[in-house]
Amino acid sequence: MLVPFLIMLREGLEAALIVGIIASYLRQTGRGAWMPAVWIGIFLATTLALLVGAGLQLVSAEFPQRQQEMFEAVVGLIAVGVLTWMVFWMRRAAQGLRSELTGALDSAFASGHSHTYALIGMVFLAVAREGLESVFFLLAVFQQSQSSAAPLGALLGVICSVFAGWAFYRGSLRLNLKHFFRVTGLFILLVAAGLLAGSVRALHEAGWWNHAQQILFDLSNWLPLDTPLGSVFAGVFGYQPAPSLSEVVAYVGFLTVTLLLFFRPRRLAPSLVRVEPAR
Repeated sequence: MLVPFLIMLREGLEAALIVGIIASYLRQTGRGAWMPAVWIGIFLATTLALLVGAGLQLVSAEFPQRQQEMFEAVVGLIAVGVLTWMVFWMRRAAQGLRSELTGALDSAFASGHSHTYALIGMVFLAVAREGLESVFFLLAVFQQSQSSAAPLGALLGVICSVFAGWAFYRGSLRLNLKHFFRVTGLFILLVAAGLLAGSVRALHEAGWWNHAQQILFDLSNWLPLDTPLGSVFAGVFGYQPAPSLSEVVAYVGFLTVTLLLFFRPRRLAPSLVRVEPAR
């Protein structure tokens, strides 16, 4: 329940921030009459995400066991790629997000025509991106977790993000977004590492990966999956008491690369670098 909640909270907040910036721009520039176009974009994007999710779930239900494992592996790999991209994209784009959006809106309204379509398109693309990312993540989590509380956690995350987005828009909520996205980004990378290890395991069960399958260690007697702590670790970090070599290599290798990049100091833009005059 915790993982779907936190991921959907973050995904929802990203979408809510973008929509909130657009709505604030319209209100501050006296263009509040264009808000119906914003709601149309939100509705279309939400509908697309729900249809894609329902379609993938229906298609996967018709697969036999081996194809089910292969589908689980593919969805898990896509989810890992999407989650990793999301973390690093928001880390790079968060600071200049408002100026980029308002600049695009200024250009759209200055063009003299097709304001409605441009506004709907901007909102649709922003919300649809977060919605489709969420679809692949939730499919991967639901397939790799047997917890019946996972859908409830995802729903609560969406509800909380909607209220937080509304509070941002009204100006009644202040949150250090840099620290928030940094902490949740670290958590998401840990979750993605667990999904990657689970995808490697699913590839083996589907018969597509049979290398490095020797068991490195077995913690079944120390921390079995049927204990409360074991189930929490499995649901959050993809814990397995007896992982294979390939699963451990995938988990540790992914975290090593992504954490080094995540904590690497950001370079200053060329315009901010001071150049001393030649003497």
